[in-house]
Amino acid sequence: MKKLTKIKSKQSKLQQQYKQLIEQAYNLRQTDSAESDFTEYKAIKLLNKLNKLKYLDREFLKKPAL
Repeated sequence: MKKLTKIKSKQSKLQQQYKQLIEQAYNLRQTDSAESDFTEYKAIKLLNKLNKLKYLDREFLKKPAL
């Protein structure tokens, strides 16, 4: 269960960062499109990490507890 808690806390932290980056990219869209694109790229990278954690979370829950 400790691993599951660790995964959940990491997911929460990454989701918050993802939301901040998406909001920042949206706000920059009108003033600095290059910076907006770069910020959106960083958000996509975080989303990829989130998807990996979701996969680990799902796999962890599938395994029977010993």
